[in-house]
Amino acid sequence: MRHTSAFLLPPPPSSSPAPGGSPADATVVALVVLNQPLPRFAPLLWSRAAVRVCADGGANRVFYGMPDLLPGQDADEVRARYRPDVIKGDMDSVKQEVKEYYSNLGTQIVAESQDQDTSDLHKCIAFITKNSSVADKSNLCILVLGALGGRFDHEMGNINVLHLFPNIKIVLLSDDCLIFLLPKTYTHEIHIEQSIEGPHCGLIPIGMPSTNTTTTGLRWNLDNTSMRYGGLISTSNIVEEDNVMVTSDSDLIWTISLQN
Repeated sequence: MRHTSAFLLPPPPSSSPAPGGSPADATVVALVVLNQPLPRFAPLLWSRAAVRVCADGGANRVFYGMPDLLPGQDADEVRARYRPDVIKGDMDSVKQEVKEYYSNLGTQIVAESQDQDTSDLHKCIAFITKNSSVADKSNLCILVLGALGGRFDHEMGNINVLHLFPNIKIVLLSDDCLIFLLPKTYTHEIHIEQSIEGPHCGLIPIGMPSTNTTTTGLRWNLDNTSMRYGGLISTSNIVEEDNVMVTSDSDLIWTISLQN
């Protein structure tokens, strides 16, 4: 399985990517916004998404945060332009005036207050994969803003969602790093966009130990290495090549730093 972060690259000066697509590939991008401050590249990812879903209080972050990321532009025009397609969740965090504002612009409001057993991110991923306007799920990549930072239990819940949907490409993003799941059923080729990513990276066996992980392209490669909590895990590693290869007998979390 090939992974790339080309969705974070700025568009060429003379052109813009088609809605929902990443540069030079056929990836269909869906965007989920959680209730944490927006990263600096939120407007870029918004423009590349085929569908944009705010998880409950994530709508507040878009309403108030997008104008801050686009200084010099009229705040009302920015809010109208960056309108989510859907606000979904138990509706305990979104402000009433924000919900009404977007509803009046045509945003779909999907309340699930009766479901307290799944997180807002889980609800949004399920909505995108089952009910959204994204027709081609085979090339779907779901980018999640606000999944890292804030309360630790929320972070762990978001990482758990990666394991609950192992066959969907889901990338959790913050200003500082991104993470995604490497399912054990594949050999993974990770293309490093060195202008925006790295050099620090890690491979974390969250969920169960790995008795056999092998990598190429890192400063400290793993060679049939065992990793587990209470033992070795690969943190503060360094990418040395444009392509990193990973094979493992267990699901792993890949994380890499993002350059400011």
